[in-house]
Amino acid sequence: MALQFEAFCSGGLAPGWSLLVQGQSNSTEDKFEINFLSESGDIAFHLKPRFSSSTVVANAFQGGRWGPEEVSSVFPLALGEPFELEIHADATHFHVHAQTLKVLQFTHRHRPLAAVTRVQVLSNSRLAQVELAKRHPSWG
Repeated sequence: MALQFEAFCSGGLAPGWSLLVQGQSNSTEDKFEINFLSESGDIAFHLKPRFSSSTVVANAFQGGRWGPEEVSSVFPLALGEPFELEIHADATHFHVHAQTLKVLQFTHRHRPLAAVTRVQVLSNSRLAQVELAKRHPSWG
């Protein structure tokens, strides 16, 4: 997969940060991935929607090892169709929404959250928009 987007979070991630990814999968690409990386190179949050199994897989890579996968079968995405995916961070979780439906809630495994300083989106499809922004932390 090709790196489509990379951003650095000045001061590190904090509650209220949000990543919005909009695009259209091609009719053959099975997956794309989003990684929130720490200063040490660990992956604090890894998200991979898998079209072939209609699942969203989340995990963290710390100290050279992957942790236990968390899998959601709430999957409102379809190959070849436009999609919108948003990830919000609060003090305890990453919250993932796709097409406005809540897909997954992932407990922060990497502390402190401020050590997460980089976000990457990898995909072979062209993305229409990727935005990393600090939003109001009390979203519902």
